[in-house]
Amino acid sequence: MILLSLNALIMLFLLAPIIVVVATAFTTSPYPVFPPEGFTLAWFERFLGMSEFTDAIERSTLLAFTSMVVSAVLGTFSALALGRWKVPGHGAISALMLSPILFPAIVLGLALLVFYHRIGLAGSFAGLVAAHSVLTTPFVIRLVLASLAEFDPAIEEAARNLGAGWWRTFLQVTLPLIRPGVLAGAVFAFIISFDELVITLFLAGPGMTTLPIRIFTYVEYSSDPTVSAISTALIIAWTLIGVPVYVRFLSIRHS
Repeated sequence: MILLSLNALIMLFLLAPIIVVVATAFTTSPYPVFPPEGFTLAWFERFLGMSEFTDAIERSTLLAFTSMVVSAVLGTFSALALGRWKVPGHGAISALMLSPILFPAIVLGLALLVFYHRIGLAGSFAGLVAAHSVLTTPFVIRLVLASLAEFDPAIEEAARNLGAGWWRTFLQVTLPLIRPGVLAGAVFAFIISFDELVITLFLAGPGMTTLPIRIFTYVEYSSDPTVSAISTALIIAWTLIGVPVYVRFLSIRHS
């Protein structure tokens, strides 16, 4: 009973911010208040009617999807290299590839800003994709390495002995077996890229404002529940998309 009560308190603590945000999105008051006063969908109508927010969502989605594809490809092949070939300096190479996780975002953003000005990528969409890929690829590497830890290389050797080339072996044998790690890493990459603020603040050029930047600038001058409505819409979207993906991961894992 004590353990059950403790778990319930922990769940309440974790869910409380989400409950408050969702509740304040429907309040009739001109500012976020909990418990909400009345019920209205006006803040959702206001949010959907503001092109700066809808355009920012489209831009963030495109950026996150592109970064996800790049980091999934780079992370998968990097994990295969790290997991299969123990070359001299393997530990240093592994630490270098995973180092973006350790650096504070503000340090990484400033470093990339200086570097981009030197190579001409400052303020470009390609520069943002590269920066987000640098940030998200280590997560893909870690998750794919976890899948490789349970992978038997003898299966690949059997496929090669039966005449399959390297690429065919990868597509038809290796990739299906490590797919849970690849998909989980891709989902992590999308979410991290979509929510990234600090690095994007340093590198985004004119007309490249993402949703986190738009929300950040909006709350500086306004305190109405519009941001709560945006957050609620995102929570619903992540739930409708994330739960089926999670179930799919489980079905792959146990198949």
